[in-house]
Amino acid sequence: MASILDEYEDSLHRSVSVQQSRASVGIPHSGYVNARLEKETPIFNKQRIDFAPPEKINSLVVSSNQLCMSLGKDTLLRIDLGKPDEPNQVELGRKDEAKVYKMFLDHTGSHLLIALNTSECLYLNRSVQKVRALSRWKGHVIESVGWNKFLGSETNTGPILVGTSQGQIYEAEISVSEGSLFSTNPDQYFRQVYTLEEESGPAPVCCLEIERGIDGRFFIIATTRKRLFQFVGKVPEGTEQQGFSSIFAVHADHLPSFREFPANLGFSEIAFYTPKLRSSPRSFAWMMGNGVLYGTLDYSRPDSILSDERVWVYPPDIDITVNKPISIVLTQFHFLLLLPDRVKAVCTLNGQVVFQDLFLEKFGLLTRMIKDPTVQQIWIHTEKVVFRYHVQRESRDVWKMYMNMNKFDLAKEYCKDRPECLDIVLAKEAEHCFQNKRYLDSAKCYALTQNYFEEIALKFIEAKQEEALMEFLIKKLSNLKPSEKTQTTLLTTWLTELYLNWLGILQGDPSQRNLYLDTREKFRTFLSSPKNKDCLFNNRASIYELLASHGDTEHMVYFAVIMQDYERVVAHHCQHDEYDEALNVLSRHRDEKLFYKFSPVLIQHIPKKVVDAWISMGSRLDARNLIPALVNYSQSASTQQINEAIRYMEFCVYQLEETQQAIHNYLLSLYALCRPDSLLSYLEQAGTNPNRIHYDLKYALRLCAEHGHHRACVHIYKVMELYEEAVDLALQVDVDLAKSCADLPEDDEELRKKLWLKIARHVVQEEKDVKKAMACLSSCALLKIEDVLPFFPDFVTIDHFKEAICNSLEDYNKHIEELKREMEEATQSAKRIREDIQEMRNKYGSVEPQEKCAACDFPLLNRPFYLFLCGHMFHYDCLLQAVFPNLPAYKQAKLEDLQKKLAATSQPSKSHHRPKDADSISLGKGQQSREQIKADIDDIVAAECVYCGELMIRSIDKPFIDPQKYEEEMQSWL
Repeated sequence: MASILDEYEDSLHRSVSVQQSRASVGIPHSGYVNARLEKETPIFNKQRIDFAPPEKINSLVVSSNQLCMSLGKDTLLRIDLGKPDEPNQVELGRKDEAKVYKMFLDHTGSHLLIALNTSECLYLNRSVQKVRALSRWKGHVIESVGWNKFLGSETNTGPILVGTSQGQIYEAEISVSEGSLFSTNPDQYFRQVYTLEEESGPAPVCCLEIERGIDGRFFIIATTRKRLFQFVGKVPEGTEQQGFSSIFAVHADHLPSFREFPANLGFSEIAFYTPKLRSSPRSFAWMMGNGVLYGTLDYSRPDSILSDERVWVYPPDIDITVNKPISIVLTQFHFLLLLPDRVKAVCTLNGQVVFQDLFLEKFGLLTRMIKDPTVQQIWIHTEKVVFRYHVQRESRDVWKMYMNMNKFDLAKEYCKDRPECLDIVLAKEAEHCFQNKRYLDSAKCYALTQNYFEEIALKFIEAKQEEALMEFLIKKLSNLKPSEKTQTTLLTTWLTELYLNWLGILQGDPSQRNLYLDTREKFRTFLSSPKNKDCLFNNRASIYELLASHGDTEHMVYFAVIMQDYERVVAHHCQHDEYDEALNVLSRHRDEKLFYKFSPVLIQHIPKKVVDAWISMGSRLDARNLIPALVNYSQSASTQQINEAIRYMEFCVYQLEETQQAIHNYLLSLYALCRPDSLLSYLEQAGTNPNRIHYDLKYALRLCAEHGHHRACVHIYKVMELYEEAVDLALQVDVDLAKSCADLPEDDEELRKKLWLKIARHVVQEEKDVKKAMACLSSCALLKIEDVLPFFPDFVTIDHFKEAICNSLEDYNKHIEELKREMEEATQSAKRIREDIQEMRNKYGSVEPQEKCAACDFPLLNRPFYLFLCGHMFHYDCLLQAVFPNLPAYKQAKLEDLQKKLAATSQPSKSHHRPKDADSISLGKGQQSREQIKADIDDIVAAECVYCGELMIRSIDKPFIDPQKYEEEMQSWL
């Protein structure tokens, strides 16, 4: 992997030779076919208007889709281009020889000024049919009008500027009042504000333009034949309606700033270009003697609005002495010059003629050209014909010009929707940057082109510009599609190799420390990029090999973290004895499998921190899988270190409430080994119910026996209910402990007595303590003095247990007396019972004829009945009906069975020929059976009074109305 760069350079050399051979047979260097699929329409598309004027056309103006045309001597034709089939003709009403000299139409298309060659001026509003003479304007030949685009409306022009042939600039205002149109003069005022002069004196005011800047300043542009003047100033707020006198007054004593050119056409004309959705022009073109002065308008400049000025000389075939231009129109990237027989379009970017349209002689000489700024249409007319030009996709080839001027940003801007052109611009920009040794910029541009990858890469390699090559590869990688997996793998691997080489070079140079850090950050960004993640993951083995071949362990760990290969990261830290770092990685990513794998190593070096990490993982870790690590650790560690294992096991048992037997057994072993005090408390806390104990009783017993923990063994014997073994072992430790064990079998008095006898024998024979032996008698009521006497030796005198013998004799005497008393009480009780039985046999009750059933309130004697001791009397069927629903299910079934048997015995015999003896025998058996059945029925039905017995008590919470019949009962009451 380390030699991948050299191998790839060789492959690039071979690839480039192949590409050159392909190029020789005509294979293009880009992925686009640079061909026109359909015929390109011209930028300026001419259309002849289908209009045959009855008289010759003197003048034509267009604005806001409103066209006004002067025909002959006295006719004015107005056409709304939105409704071209509805022309409007107005007569000027002149009887003299006056002719139309010029016409001026404002930006709204509402106000038309008609200058006559007799130094008069007429006015026509779009909403009226009659032309009005402007009396105050008389005596002046009007050359130009500067319309007020900010205050003008359809009925009022606002303050406007008027230029005359004598160089005077007048300020005027025209207003039309509806309803009283002719009652007042339309021209409100007409006053002179300035006079323009050239070196020979006053000169005609050829053009006037009024613009307003962003800060409220007004810019007024006025031109003569050779000069372009600028007047700049502010109109006080609230006085805009008063006009521009204050701006001109500033220059009363000195000339304003102006541009002057020596040549002279005899006139000049200025044109402006206003983009769509904007109210202010963006560029200008001034046609004068020396050529066309072109520039942009910068409204932020304090003293001059003109910016980026340059003069484009006229094409060589234009001689101002013979065929000088007549009019000029400005579009976004071209200005059009009108000559007597043709139209030329010149590009404002390079001054080259890009379009020329020659008109036939039959149309006559071209008179004037004008543009409608609203719809961007250009109009040209002769005395006979009108033409219109549509401007279509004017910017289509602008990118080439900007590219040739090395203005690549602008070139890309104008071909962003044409990928084949954008590719050419990018390739040219990349080559330009490469030639000027701006290799990084060149790489960025090359990466966006469709040029051969191998050729570009080899170009940077031969120039020994690895940094630029890396930039190129990065950009190229970012532009690849997800499906191009092979290319992605190649570039990713190559970039990794280049980064590692570059980092290795920089790392050895202390003076390049900052560059090293910056490159390292870029490399890490490259490795962690989401777009490269899948590729790096699929080829991580190769990347690991590259990192290993360069010995860059730092980035190997960083890459492993990105790939979430935490096992490799932890293993690396462990190999370098960086156990804290390894544990930090485990704690941060909380992978259970990694904890199980590396815990045996880590706990040998940082046991406390490892146990803290285990505890922080909580129930996510299975403590059973950690027991091997703890066992290995505890076998080689000291008692103090084993405490960490105990701490984690206690956490599992008491906090996590683990019930796994292995965990509890291991904790028991640790307690038995190091903490015998905790062992007994643990056993006691676990309880004595074998079904709720989580450790192995037999294992615990063997463990405690091996380590000599007798009290713990006694406790385990008690849990196992091996009381004899518990007492035997307890007598070796403490007699009181044995006594507590002897009382445990509460239900087995024989065993308890046996256990206490063991304690007594131990006290008498081993401890030879008669008083303790007597104390045993008082502690257990099952022991008598005669049980203990055999344990005493023959030489013991009776004085030691004289009191015990006396007490025993007294107890026997009391017991005999108690038995006598019980026998006498039993005799008396038997006597009383016999008397009660005799009394019950003789007891009877009387029933009056008028007595009624307590249930149905009908006479009692009509049907079989029951009489209870309490005095209540019931018919048999009424009592049965009241008792049956409250009987248990099994008694209900038994009662029904008895009733069926009783009914069966009541039926007469079907045989009439039985022998007499047989009939008598059958009758006897039937009578006996019926009596028994009735007795069984009486035991069930008449066991107690239904009103006074337990039945009434049990039904106290029963509702009076059955819930299932509640609705029915409620409806019956309505």
